[in-house]
Amino acid sequence: MSVEIAADPPDTSGAARAESVRVEEVNATVLAAEALLSKRFGARVELADPEDLGGSGRSTVLRVKVAATPFSLPRNLVVKRYGQQDAAQPRDSWVREAVSYQLFTALVAEDRMCPELFAHDSGSRLLVMEDLGRAPTLAGKLHGDDSRAAEAALLSWARSLGRLHASTAGREPDFDALLRRQNPPQDKDPLATDGPRALAELPALLREVFDVDTADHVAEFARSALALLDTGRHRAFSPSDSCPDNNLITTRGVRFLDFEGGCVRNMMFDAAFLTVPFPSCWCAFALPRGMTEAMLAAWRAEVRVMWPDLDDDAVLLPKLLRAQVFWIWLTTWQFLTVPDHAELASIGPHEQPVPTDVLIARWADLAKAADAAHETEVAGHAVRVVAALTARFGQRALPLYPAFAEG
Repeated sequence: MSVEIAADPPDTSGAARAESVRVEEVNATVLAAEALLSKRFGARVELADPEDLGGSGRSTVLRVKVAATPFSLPRNLVVKRYGQQDAAQPRDSWVREAVSYQLFTALVAEDRMCPELFAHDSGSRLLVMEDLGRAPTLAGKLHGDDSRAAEAALLSWARSLGRLHASTAGREPDFDALLRRQNPPQDKDPLATDGPRALAELPALLREVFDVDTADHVAEFARSALALLDTGRHRAFSPSDSCPDNNLITTRGVRFLDFEGGCVRNMMFDAAFLTVPFPSCWCAFALPRGMTEAMLAAWRAEVRVMWPDLDDDAVLLPKLLRAQVFWIWLTTWQFLTVPDHAELASIGPHEQPVPTDVLIARWADLAKAADAAHETEVAGHAVRVVAALTARFGQRALPLYPAFAEG
């Protein structure tokens, strides 16, 4: 007599379903990349052993092995495939990233500050790029335990950012021409979407939420930062989101990743990443005394080749202050327009600063920078915002990045 063994009931848990969907996405991405490369080179290209590199909620990023090809291709490639959502943002992100990599791939190798682009396809929203290997990120250095390695990485990043700006000076027409081949975003610069709205609305929000008034001169000073969006001077390519985990520390220098917001803009918005620092990141820590000045000097040494006027503090520092104001007002507006900003203030693992600590530190730094520039009303307003944030959320000093923390 045969005995039937009942099969275990299928696992219908959310985790199992999510894993199944992810496997399907990985397989579909590999097949799409094989089809694209085979079409691009005119012969069959086979890929194998996909390694999921995570990506974001909008994309799948894989490292794949080139298993079979009649052409001279690298042993490994990185494939990034955007989701097929109907919303405009994923499409805009793909266009910006594809055009950014095309711009750099056209440059000579020594000026290519990012992975080389091998193929791209707008229909499948797919990018096939050079694999830069398992180099550590700037974030990895900052969260390590070697302060000298972290300092060297920061200075290398600042110099590389300056080189990126210098090497793309005057290339805006090339970038625009590449954009026109696609369906370009409405706003070429992502900051032009929320920036003007944030600067217009923040004074009312500060009054409503914290009972902090904003004098007309302070509001006008903040709005003057919008001129940086349109000025024709000091424009270069911007990665847009140069947070520490988007920068690889390779043997050839820093390589920039993630150009979902890539654009050509006034480079003061990037330079402010050195002085704020990392204004687009909510997980930013503090830097040791003197580090900001050292990074700014490293960046300046590279860009002065193309823009000698930036050697003059009277030219550079007022622009940097306006960019600093822009970022702080924008991120404060973003914080306050989240439906429940009190909930946002408590997110994240314990080892990460909470957003309110980051905001307080940024406003305090703005007060010092404005005071040094003799913008007393801007400085006084920042002091009042710090007091209001501290009264609401408590006062906790922003910790140093772990590499610089005392043992």
